[in-house]
Amino acid sequence: MGSTALGGRAPARLGLAPKDGVFGSNLKQCGGFMLKTTPKVGSSSVRVRASVASSPQKQHSPKTSGVKSGEEVRIAVLGASGYTGAEIVRLLANHPQFRIKVMTADRKAGEQFGSVFPHLITQDLPNLVAVKDADFSNVDAVFCCLPHGTTQEIIKGLPQELKIVDLSADFRLRDINEYAEWYGHSHRAPELQQEAVYGLTEVLRNEIRNARLVANPGCYPTSIQLPLVPLIKAKLIKVSNIIIDAKSGVSGAGRGAKEANLYTEIAEGIHAYGIKGHRHVPEIEQGLSEAAESKVTISFTPNLICMKRGMQSTMFVEMAPGVTANDLYQHLKSTYEGEEFVKLLNGSSVPHTRHVVGSNYCFMNVFEDRIPGRAIIISVIDNLVKGASGQAVQNLNLMMGLPENTGLQYQPLFP
Repeated sequence: MGSTALGGRAPARLGLAPKDGVFGSNLKQCGGFMLKTTPKVGSSSVRVRASVASSPQKQHSPKTSGVKSGEEVRIAVLGASGYTGAEIVRLLANHPQFRIKVMTADRKAGEQFGSVFPHLITQDLPNLVAVKDADFSNVDAVFCCLPHGTTQEIIKGLPQELKIVDLSADFRLRDINEYAEWYGHSHRAPELQQEAVYGLTEVLRNEIRNARLVANPGCYPTSIQLPLVPLIKAKLIKVSNIIIDAKSGVSGAGRGAKEANLYTEIAEGIHAYGIKGHRHVPEIEQGLSEAAESKVTISFTPNLICMKRGMQSTMFVEMAPGVTANDLYQHLKSTYEGEEFVKLLNGSSVPHTRHVVGSNYCFMNVFEDRIPGRAIIISVIDNLVKGASGQAVQNLNLMMGLPENTGLQYQPLFP
């Protein structure tokens, strides 16, 4: 979800200014911070490294096609001290081919990851470093888990051969003017925005497979688009008067200390927020509009629930003439038949967040409204897995030519 998913303003760009007196003649300004370049073996091009003082590491050829079974894929996790970064690490502990080689966390630089997240102390991981000191010469792919508004310039400065999955909102909106309107500043890497592929895996699988840069969807947009996009494409529901009531666990707000998220502020209650314009609205409307091939506007209200994980989206839709709730159900069932991570529940079973916690699943079901011609669709996900890090791993699996379920076959935790 990223650290501002619950509607706060994007924080200022991370401080990436170099220390005085450490740069030599083989350094250049790139993406707002200084990058060290070294000649690439067997090529006249240069290889870019975000390092200020370390010596060149062993060079390697970039992976431009699918990796072989058992072949190691070297991973960097940027922003590893947040919830989505920690979740990437937890998921990759079960991945047979992805190996973490670089981990950044500017405020925790120099610390061991296990001291930041003791529940992952058993993992053999590199120490955390500042982004400006990260060495990408021994890396094939990057998970970027940095806060919204800090990612564009950093990704712009990364080596061109790296595969990148960005978990922030910085590349989700294709219209850079719309991005500026919702995020309060101009887009800082418009040329990369043109290249970025939106990473809703089950909907855009073929585009993701051939991408270099994937914009991982937000949590609310994932839980909403997975059921609504197929129904809109099939013209089974009207695109006017779509009403969405969504609820998220507190981890969606990120790990930063915020008064509004203190236990005494949120306990024993439910809190609506972003009522007039949550930042996920344009992302949701972008996906639904593309499915409809016309502008779609929704009514969307997010709510904060006093629980750690989980997300439920309840969607109220008007069906096309002659369409029944069962038609919606059957279309979703046929659309996602054979999909590992999207499941239609049977009969009148209601999806509950506790049934997906810790997993990459999205459970959904369709119910007939008591108002004639309307239906209610409920979907649930774990906001940190299918809503963030799990979908990111699913996307990178595709980008590297691996089965997309690799390392993601965790079953939900219950109770």
